[in-house]
Amino acid sequence: MKFSTRAERIEPFYVMEVAKAAQALAREVAGTREPMIFLNIGEPDFTAPPLVQQAAERAIRDGLTQYTNALGLDPLRERISDWYASRFGVDVPARRIVVTAGASAALQLACLALIDAGDEILMPDPSYPCNRHFVSAAEGRAVLIPTTARERFQLSAAKVEAAWGAKTRGVLLASPSNPTGTSIAPEELRAIHDVVRARGGLTLIDEIYLGLSYEEHFGHSALALGDDIISINSFSKYFNMTGWRLGWMVVPDAMVPVVERLAQNLFICASTISQHAALACFEPDSIAEYERRRAEFKARRDYFIPELNRLGLTVPVMPDGAFYAWADCTQVAHKLGVEGSWDFALELMRRAHLAITPGRDFGSADTASYVRFSTANSMAQLQEAVARLQGLIG
Repeated sequence: MKFSTRAERIEPFYVMEVAKAAQALAREVAGTREPMIFLNIGEPDFTAPPLVQQAAERAIRDGLTQYTNALGLDPLRERISDWYASRFGVDVPARRIVVTAGASAALQLACLALIDAGDEILMPDPSYPCNRHFVSAAEGRAVLIPTTARERFQLSAAKVEAAWGAKTRGVLLASPSNPTGTSIAPEELRAIHDVVRARGGLTLIDEIYLGLSYEEHFGHSALALGDDIISINSFSKYFNMTGWRLGWMVVPDAMVPVVERLAQNLFICASTISQHAALACFEPDSIAEYERRRAEFKARRDYFIPELNRLGLTVPVMPDGAFYAWADCTQVAHKLGVEGSWDFALELMRRAHLAITPGRDFGSADTASYVRFSTANSMAQLQEAVARLQGLIG
């Protein structure tokens, strides 16, 4: 069978390949003194809070399960708009909000609406691999620009300006970022957008971890920069609804009918049950619970990052959001007699029953030296992981 060149360009998602190997080993060691600890997947250990679950049950019971408008339920779009105003002080009209089948669908719709064959999109290296594959699926080309710890592993206005070429269509950023958990400083983000705007380009920004910001300086939406920003968001991370597959995007007014037309044909609509459930995310009791959980994620970060540094797994930039640690494993890998993050991750899986993610997925700028730990697990699991690392490393 012959497959499309488009499909052949998409590399495996190695995060999930490692996850499969970890699951297989987990089955082998089930019931032993050291069951597998999974610090490889960016999925909160919290599930949707009670009011959200109850809202889903009501929707099913009341028969609210038929198609919605392709743009999403109007009441949900209004509540998202209100959340931007109350949480971030940004006026985002509901008419510019498009509810999608997860952030993945939002990214796909944005890329299909804006990218033509041969267009180039500038992205930081390291960055989330699926984002560049969405660009590729739209016949564009992701141009990865190496970043450094000094730059918080984010693009700078100077690098965007230097890399801009005849085929450049815009930038695709993420703040906070996966895999580093770092955000773009507001002043730098404004400077990047100024460079892009001056060239008639596009600024797309993945803000799915925005609610999980821990430092006031970074906890701001890029939408404050103007109504030409295209922002991608999700109910998966801050709102703890990963498997519900619900997200949204904020787009300029002129883009709404274009995205609506694409969504009608490609998805019809996001899950109706999930949309009705998500209305309850914005109830005061739910927001209070989300904020309690955000404090717990911060406490986990504040415990785990210093422990990694102590063990020689150096995290060069303290993550200011999300739930990741981007750690240089060179020193410890050498101590264990292996080279590179891929072999180091496999060694931890085999000898410590600890699953983490090697840097291979996230780019090529020194990613062979880095691994990503997820701190989305419980404090008890993180403490046990540190104990196992200590026992292995010595």
